[in-house]
Amino acid sequence: MATDAKYLDPAVLAKLQGLALRARRIVEGYVAGAHRSPFKGFSIEFAEHREYAPGDDLRYLDWKVFGRTDKYYLKQFEEETNLICYLLLDVSQSMTYQSAGAPMSKLDYARCLTAALAYLVLHQQDSVGLVTFDNETRAMVRPRGNPSHLGDLVQVMERTAAERKTATGAIFHDLAERFRRRGIVVIASDLFDDVQTMMAGLEHFRHRRHEVVLLHVLDPAEVDFPFQETTLFRGLESMPDVLVEPRSLRRAYLKEMEAFVRRLKRGCRMHQIDYVPMRTDRPVDVALSAYLSARR
Repeated sequence: MATDAKYLDPAVLAKLQGLALRARRIVEGYVAGAHRSPFKGFSIEFAEHREYAPGDDLRYLDWKVFGRTDKYYLKQFEEETNLICYLLLDVSQSMTYQSAGAPMSKLDYARCLTAALAYLVLHQQDSVGLVTFDNETRAMVRPRGNPSHLGDLVQVMERTAAERKTATGAIFHDLAERFRRRGIVVIASDLFDDVQTMMAGLEHFRHRRHEVVLLHVLDPAEVDFPFQETTLFRGLESMPDVLVEPRSLRRAYLKEMEAFVRRLKRGCRMHQIDYVPMRTDRPVDVALSAYLSARR
């Protein structure tokens, strides 16, 4: 694996041709050291009670309930299913940002994350689907579990142009209704949208009993604001270009960014959503491994 390790640096990954190859390089190092699958299929779990009727299987009688109520009730369980992973990729224009020191744009980094997760889910013989979105749903690939499905997902990711604004709230509400089978919803995005509206959409996923994972993809310059000289900031998503002296703005910018991230984290804690920061200068395999190991 020493030879493959060089491919896990984001600067090298950026030079590799094809998302499928990048996904394989990212995941191979992780899978080689993994003893258990980081994502598990949904096991048989308790759903509700119903009153006993003659002929019912006595193995499922709940004796604790009988002890409290003096009545016979059976435990009912949900069916065991394989895991379904719904991958949501933000392809809005702000995702194209790449600072001078970053090895790849936020969109390319998010594509690598999404492709690697798709590879991993298919590797463990579960099903994965894909949605690309900005202010609308741009493409939707239904979940499937055969290995060749990765090629379909990669094609959609590679051909989707990033040209429009983000509008997550309505999209998440719509997708929550479309995703009929319970699964894990993984969203790779810079999350630059109104937090309250976005959280209402994410809460809809939770109401439908999906697990939700937010991969918050940011460029290091967006986190650290390292600019020193007079800089022309190019507006994305219909924002104007602005020429400013950045040192006078740094404190205010960092304060706003910290408040934005706090609101995201607070909303995620409230709705039991995994919030995972992802900087584009961090090796993709390291970022994924840290999160997936924590999930265990």
